[in-house]
Amino acid sequence: MRRDSHSVRILGPLVAVLTALLGLPGPTLSHDYLPGHPQNAPVLLKGGNLFTVSGGVLESTDLLFENGRITAIGPDLPVPTGAEIIDVAGRNVYPGLIAANSSLGLTEIGAVRATEDASEVGLDKGEIRAWVAYNPDSEIIPTVRANGITTALVIPGGRLVMGRSSLINLDGWTVEDALEQPEVGLHLSWPSVSVGDNWWDERPIEEKKKDQAEERARLLGVFDDARAYFGAKQADSSIPVDSRWEGFVPLFEGRMRLFVHADDYRQIEQAVAFSREYGLKLAIVGGREAYQAAELLISNDVPVILGGTQRLPMREDDPYDFGYRTATMVYEAGIPFCISTGGGASGVRNLAIQAGHAVGFGLPAEVALRSITLSAAEILGVDKDLGSLEVGKKATLIVSKGDILDPLTAGVQMMFINGRAVDLSSKHTELYEKYRARQ
Repeated sequence: MRRDSHSVRILGPLVAVLTALLGLPGPTLSHDYLPGHPQNAPVLLKGGNLFTVSGGVLESTDLLFENGRITAIGPDLPVPTGAEIIDVAGRNVYPGLIAANSSLGLTEIGAVRATEDASEVGLDKGEIRAWVAYNPDSEIIPTVRANGITTALVIPGGRLVMGRSSLINLDGWTVEDALEQPEVGLHLSWPSVSVGDNWWDERPIEEKKKDQAEERARLLGVFDDARAYFGAKQADSSIPVDSRWEGFVPLFEGRMRLFVHADDYRQIEQAVAFSREYGLKLAIVGGREAYQAAELLISNDVPVILGGTQRLPMREDDPYDFGYRTATMVYEAGIPFCISTGGGASGVRNLAIQAGHAVGFGLPAEVALRSITLSAAEILGVDKDLGSLEVGKKATLIVSKGDILDPLTAGVQMMFINGRAVDLSSKHTELYEKYRARQ
């Protein structure tokens, strides 16, 4: 991941020219679907079933949006002058789905290094900002939109301190067009606590313990230095800016969450203790064993971004359906949570399917829908604008012919992002039409 937008703007054209001259695969693969035009007239969705999330399901109800925001909801709304009327009777209207853990726009083809910009070299990368490297023309993005996802949290990768995530809507000419929130939180990957025998790591147990202790000590050292920098800046604002530590300042000011990627309940317990020591707002990403630390998480107001449901059991003695039931266990334990797809890029399109699988294993359907809309918006701090169908919120929504949680009937037919009508074409739809026409 590049460290500043200036270098992206200088190197981008140079790389494109060299690629063309050398005949190499392009590192900036791009789609050719036009972004939506800014809304210039009111739009009335007529007679749809509105899954508001915050206020239940309103059957055969109208929804009006103007200048990119919802302005009215109700039966038989008056039609403003010049409005476009779209009949959605019998169809379902949902808030746009939010992917709370992804590398969209940072990863194109995993096996081609030139198309990977998800992580930077090193372990202490607080200065990294995901949006700087985001590619709004990624071929993957249209395939994700076609499945109802309108907004994604884009997260840098790597070990220990990973960098700062950005919330991005999936329609725009440039990253600046698509930015919902440039910096949502600082992410770190918690050091492993497992010392069991693994085929991929056959080192002696004592060596593993030593490495883990060194990583935790390094992490504490980074945050000690960051806190010292923050304290010095508070005492004397004339101190020169150090980009290594500036990314930590919003954490200590309470304006940004610390997102700790951890699955093992022991990692989660350590992360909570760590956040309390440094006075930080915490969220857990992954959280496969979060239900085992329910009391600790609830008492410290720590939400969890679950890393999807389509996962193998974590331990040898876990039941076969552990992954599918994790969301239900977290919900029944009373932990605030949302469902994600466990990072990556192309797999993000399965977000609604993964939430639907959780329903099949005990999670109430309305909770599953909330977990990929309003709950995600709340954890990311954007629930005033996104996550539900309410007057005053952004007109970021989808229309489907069936249940969005059921891949056999969902059929997303329309999408609006901030009031802009979005093209749902993709490489997948093009190939479908191509081979459907084969005689």
